[in-house]
Amino acid sequence: MGKAETIESSTALERAARIDLAAAFRLAVRLDMHEGVCNHLTLMLPGSKDRFLLNRFGLHWAEVTASNLLTLDATGRILQGEGEFEKTAFYIHSRIHLANPNAACVLHTHMPFATALTLTLPGRLEMVEQNALRFVEDIAYDDEYNGLVVDNAEGDRLARVLGSKRVLFLANHGVIVVGKSVAEAFDLMYYLERACRLQVLALSTGRKLRPISEQVAKKTYDLLLEQTTLYSEAHFDALKRILDREEPDYAR
Repeated sequence: MGKAETIESSTALERAARIDLAAAFRLAVRLDMHEGVCNHLTLMLPGSKDRFLLNRFGLHWAEVTASNLLTLDATGRILQGEGEFEKTAFYIHSRIHLANPNAACVLHTHMPFATALTLTLPGRLEMVEQNALRFVEDIAYDDEYNGLVVDNAEGDRLARVLGSKRVLFLANHGVIVVGKSVAEAFDLMYYLERACRLQVLALSTGRKLRPISEQVAKKTYDLLLEQTTLYSEAHFDALKRILDREEPDYAR
């Protein structure tokens, strides 16, 4: 492949990455996973180990487009785009991206049902429902709220707590979900919120939760994990087709 072809390919990959991340913002609004102009979704640029896309501070997620996403490096320099970024976004996301090679996409939200569980004791997602079984032994829990994330040290601490898992519950705060792609991370975030919602609804009946055996839970998790890429991409592609019909400006 010649130099011109390499540049063209790289540009096409970045364009596709921007479209996917912009779609995630718009879809999060539709699914009530956003909050004001807060929270953040990021994506490592294809082929890069230290440059990522981040939403500009002050934009509602319904205003995010592929072209108004910022490109940052690991030191916090804005390499492309206009405007500022939220400092907590940088310190959370940059440190997780650098620490976890599987965290190409990092989604941090205060989505209501998952966040509701972080306000309770012991604040665990119970493995009692099929959607929840996507997360068997794949959730890390930070059980002490430590205030706003305003430096690398706190970002590094969160990255250590998350480790190699794909979900981090932040006590009294919200959740972080990571994936190898926007499709994988968004699909996980979607089903995490569904599982949390069902647990909250089940507990609201005042009755005990019906257990699932550890053996069945683990077997189901393994089967679901095998299908992650196939199903997450199909799900995300379907959601993007809805956006293409109803909010095509996300991709501009």
